Amino acid sequence: MTFEATRRALHGVAELVLAGPQYERSGTIRLRVTPGGFGTVAEPDLRVDGDQLVTGGLRLPLKGTPAELADAAGIRARQLTDVYHDGSGFALDETLEIDEQSAKRIADAFARGEKALREFAPDQTPVLWPEHFDLGITLDEVNYGISPGDAHIAEPYAYVGPWTPRTGPFWNVSFGAAHPLSELDSIADFFREGRSS
Repeated sequence: MTFEATRRALHGVAELVLAGPQYERSGTIRLRVTPGGFGTVAEPDLRVDGDQLVTGGLRLPLKGTPAELADAAGIRARQLTDVYHDGSGFALDETLEIDEQSAKRIADAFARGEKALREFAPDQTPVLWPEHFDLGITLDEVNYGISPGDAHIAEPYAYVGPWTPRTGPFWNVSFGAAHPLSELDSIADFFREGRSS
């Protein structure tokens, strides 16, 4: 089982099992980083811890389909195609494939990113967005964040994405600047460099 398959499956869970039901009940799609993974910010109270879904006193393995997982948790899985047009592309009846080590790698990336974003901008609250499954903040029309990987870079990376394109040696990708976490000694310093570039 590949890292990419796990990342895509966790993106599907974040979108269909957490953000979708939360949007239905509480009107927000925002998610947050939690110990070992990520969770909702409003009702229903759901979180992913490694390769398990936690709600109330239940710990459910992330197996089967998003629809079956949600049903076992007492909620209804929901797509968010009426809220945004991108997303995981994961279907409600698609089988989840999650490798525990890959899930831990993604959780660790989000935890490092959360810490760096709070160090970089203590007055901001990082949001895990289910659309692109990335953790970020926006300051002065610049997005700063962490992605667990995507079509641009296949492994977890930090990014700085100005709304207006910039030029110079710092800016190395079409949407701004991005570097794998494995190449960064300090994520917060990377964000600071982006802010001053």
